[in-house]
Amino acid sequence: MKRLLLDQGLPRSSAARLRDAGVDAVHAGDVGLSRATDGEILQYAVEHDRVIVTLDADFHTILAVQEASSPSVIRVRIEGLNGTELAALLLNVFDAIQPTLTEGAAVSIRQDAIRIHRLPLSGSGN
Repeated sequence: MKRLLLDQGLPRSSAARLRDAGVDAVHAGDVGLSRATDGEILQYAVEHDRVIVTLDADFHTILAVQEASSPSVIRVRIEGLNGTELAALLLNVFDAIQPTLTEGAAVSIRQDAIRIHRLPLSGSGN
């Protein structure tokens, strides 16, 4: 299972819940990134081989503009989840998304669907 970096807007308790389930997960605030820019968070994820989990659409946009092939980013498009709910959601979808995370992907998780686009993103309909 890939190593996760939970963005600032997500509950810190999610990282602990994921670790309890055997996932290597850290929260941005726990690794000195509580006030970091999106670019700094992306750089940290690349340097530490982590998949970013976020509510923020900006990460997918940055990946597209930079035509980056890493890091993988999971955008959760369900707001208001508490730490337990977010951890459960991620654990429930891992089997479906993990292979593409290893290759580089921009993933969007909605209430009713999961969308996966391989990196690098481009206008070619990835």
